[in-house]
Amino acid sequence: MADTQETGLPPNWEVRHSNSKNLPYYFNSVEKNSRWEPPAGTDSEKLKVYMAKHHSPAAGGSHGAGEGKIRAAHLLVKHSESRRPSSWKEAEITRSKEDARKILEGYQARITSGETSLGELAVTESDCSSARKRGDLGFFGKGDMQQAFEEAAFALKPGEVSGIVDTASGLHLIERLD
Repeated sequence: MADTQETGLPPNWEVRHSNSKNLPYYFNSVEKNSRWEPPAGTDSEKLKVYMAKHHSPAAGGSHGAGEGKIRAAHLLVKHSESRRPSSWKEAEITRSKEDARKILEGYQARITSGETSLGELAVTESDCSSARKRGDLGFFGKGDMQQAFEEAAFALKPGEVSGIVDTASGLHLIERLD
C-alpha cells in the first residue's frame, strides 16, 4: 500500500484496483467506503504522478498475467455487515452474516459433490458483478485484493476451491484458475 505522501490522497485513503471494471478506485481503510473519484483534499498533482507510475497500462497495472500474478474466480455472498450491502441482484441486502454463511455452505456442498461448478453457480448466485464472467476476477498480484482474500487465493493450486473466506466485502468461495 502506497503512503499518503506518494499518492497525494488524504489520510486513510488508498488507491485500489477494481478487477470487475479493470479500473483504479479510492478506498478509505477507516470508514470502509470506496469511490471512483478522488476524495476531497487530494493533491491532484501528486496523484497524477502516482497513477501514471502505478496504474497506467505502461506500468503493468493489473492488466493480464505478469510476474507473481494469479487468476481466480469467486462466488460472493454479501450480508448486512458487508461494506456495500447491495449487488446487481438486490438493491439492499439484509441477510445476516450467519445466513450468508449457511447459503455459501450449501453452494460449497454442491461444488464439492460435483453437482455443479463454482463458475456455473457464480453466474446466478454471486453478489459480485464478476458473476457475468463466471466469477472470474482476472489476473491479480499481491496487494491487489483484501488480505484475507489474497492469502486464500495464493494458497490454492490451480483448480482448487477454498473454504469460506470472510472479507469486508462479504463471504467468498474462491477458485484458483491460473
